[in-house]
Amino acid sequence: MHRAGFVNIVGNPNVGKSTLSNRLVGERLSIITSKAQTTRHRIMGIVNGDDYQIVFSDTPGVLKPKFRLQQSMLEYSTGALVDADVLLYVTDVVESPTKNQDFLDRVAKEKIPILLVINKIDLLKGNEDLLRIIDQWKELLPNAEVFPTSALNNFNVDNIMKRIVELLPESPPYFGKDALTDRSSRFFVTEIVREKILMTYDKEVPYASQVIVEKFDESDTSIHIMAVIYVERDTQKGIIIGHQGKMIKRVGIEARKDIEKFFEKKVFLELYVKVEKDWRNQENKLRAFGYIE
Repeated sequence: MHRAGFVNIVGNPNVGKSTLSNRLVGERLSIITSKAQTTRHRIMGIVNGDDYQIVFSDTPGVLKPKFRLQQSMLEYSTGALVDADVLLYVTDVVESPTKNQDFLDRVAKEKIPILLVINKIDLLKGNEDLLRIIDQWKELLPNAEVFPTSALNNFNVDNIMKRIVELLPESPPYFGKDALTDRSSRFFVTEIVREKILMTYDKEVPYASQVIVEKFDESDTSIHIMAVIYVERDTQKGIIIGHQGKMIKRVGIEARKDIEKFFEKKVFLELYVKVEKDWRNQENKLRAFGYIE
């Protein structure tokens, strides 16, 4: 008997969904920073066993949209409620249980198995606080199975994985048994560069930035990449580049290191910056950037 199914990871921003996703998949597919709204796409990671295949989907954090881009991100999250065989709702010990109540109410109505992951329990001082948080969540999601977790420390992740396998329906695999993700090599380059932008710059600049790979020439030993960082204003372009190009050089060095680790090849990376005014609200640009199908 072979089991296979789609396991979608949802929740509010900054609760550790991407950290958990990477732990479950066993590969660093989703970028991780301390800033909210890091994940913009729905990113699949595929785990294969002899008698099972799990297709994980990491989704953007649920938020109230201010831009057309954020509306697209919310659609990824709400869409994840429709096509899941198992739903992982991730929260943490810090956020209010009733944050984004509308989305939580939709989760509570789902008939599929729900695993409630209470992440970051390493921040708690004792069991009393944890028991109180669990009781709060049991009232909100009475049908969910609760898994206190520290994704950062890999605590209880194995038990989540074991339970997921038990809940998978009987099915042949949906992808080849050697598949890891449905995303292209270019996509992971854009995500690594965007992660470095998030880590390097403050305020609105990282959120107004989008990375597009225009050249990806791969040989047996090396990859030559040319990527463009789009921003919305000339002032943001100046900040990205920095005095005498020092800031963009720093981004390029850090991104190249991680891209080389990801592909296990020598990488030559060129970065350029262009202005595309108000791209986060332009439907044609969002479609070109892969946010709208």
